[in-house]
Amino acid sequence: MISRTVTILNKTGLHARPAGLFVETANGFRSAIKVLKGAKEADARSLLGLMLLEVTPGTEIAIQAHGDDETEAVAALASLVESRFGEAPPTSDS
Repeated sequence: MISRTVTILNKTGLHARPAGLFVETANGFRSAIKVLKGAKEADARSLLGLMLLEVTPGTEIAIQAHGDDETEAVAALASLVESRFGEAPPTSDS
């Protein structure tokens, strides 16, 4: 099993669009993947489960994977989070 902690940087947190991208990415791997926020956890392939974690901007989550492609899965999902799910970073005048 491999795990990595990342901080949610996008402006909406892990809500509909970013959670959908997260699920879509997770579905590209064979490993079992979980997302943990404190004592709560969700299957990375469950849109509803991810949204029920109530992950807001600035929140740290742990991405855990276990399986043949666990390293690649965690790296891809962490990269997605770190890229702000494709959103532009906030500007200094906002």
